Amino acid sequence: MSHAHDHHDHGHKHDHDHGHAHGFGHHHHHHLPSPEGHGRAFALAIGLNLAFVIVEFTYGFIAHSTALMADAGHNLSDVLGLMLAWGAAVLAKSVPKGRYTYGLRGSSILAALGNGLLLMVACGAIAWEAVQRIAEPAPVAGATVSIVAAIGVVINGFSAWLFLAGSKGDLNIRGAYLHMAADAALSLGVVISGLAIMYSGWTWIDPVVSLVIVLVIVLGTWSLLRESVQLSMAAVPPNVDAGKVEAFLTSQPGVTEVHDLHIWAMSTTETALTAHLVIPGGYPGDAVIDAIEHTLRKDHAIHHCTLQVEQGTIHHHCTLQGHAH
Repeated sequence: MSHAHDHHDHGHKHDHDHGHAHGFGHHHHHHLPSPEGHGRAFALAIGLNLAFVIVEFTYGFIAHSTALMADAGHNLSDVLGLMLAWGAAVLAKSVPKGRYTYGLRGSSILAALGNGLLLMVACGAIAWEAVQRIAEPAPVAGATVSIVAAIGVVINGFSAWLFLAGSKGDLNIRGAYLHMAADAALSLGVVISGLAIMYSGWTWIDPVVSLVIVLVIVLGTWSLLRESVQLSMAAVPPNVDAGKVEAFLTSQPGVTEVHDLHIWAMSTTETALTAHLVIPGGYPGDAVIDAIEHTLRKDHAIHHCTLQVEQGTIHHHCTLQGHAH
């Protein structure tokens, strides 16, 4: 009675590819994930950013710009974050084996959480640096700073664009996208402050701009952090309406009650559901259950579902509620 269905259309809620054959033949098989994924985007973004970190840190050292060095440090934390997200995206497609009966899909939630925390730590480091530099301004080579940071804007902007398409439906890819977009903003701030220092000679502009950007990054990261914590606590994912799912299941012919309904995220792209359906007339047949699963996948973004059918002769209660009748 329990059927698991694999699903790999990255981030899209509707499963157009393999929905059509459903409900006719009853063979259930796992669909292999597409080999391409976001691998090319990750490889390109990591390569470009790693090269830029080395260039940026070197020039920051030469130009006596702690802003450039801090930006390089931030970019380095992002390269690590990208590696984390890429590893998780690969692991999320892993085949179930041994004790990991879901494969390693959950790692994408952990990576999104780790990425959020990493960004917060990077923000703290930049803010600390900026505050110290407001107290003790240092002479800065504005022109060098602006040119190097401008290259950073281009590289980070391009990297963010690589992840834009996948960032809509996948929290893990969104983490990577936010990292890159935040970096582009940070580098742009450094460009502007470098130009301002060139023309005015006010070195305090540089750290003040850093602080403003840190604030922007923190506000942007907060939702990523909150959502990944919710998913790791097995909360219903934000793209699923639990009320509508329950109403849909209750409205099925023959169903008099739905209980023990649980909906949780297996990864940042895949959602699972378990429920008990009370059908006094008995098991309605595979075709009916398949049709329910098909609709759950197509309209409610639920990719793996397990339904238990009961006739309602014994009064059940949800074991998690804890009140025995």
